Amino acid sequence: MVNKDELLGKAKEGVGKVTDDGSKELEGKLQEGLGKLKEKGEELVDDISHKVNDTIDHVKHSDKKE
Repeated sequence: MVNKDELLGKAKEGVGKVTDDGSKELEGKLQEGLGKLKEKGEELVDDISHKVNDTIDHVKHSDKKE
């Protein structure tokens, strides 16, 4: 899923290329990278949350059997 920072970064990068503005192009690349980093962080949090919830559910079901 593409987020706001990735889209804005791509746009800034494109503007920088068209206008031959190296700093704007670099700013766009950095913003796009930030967006990708945020996305990976969110995915990591989701994965950890699922694993914790699965572990808690497993423990609850184990306790009920005893």
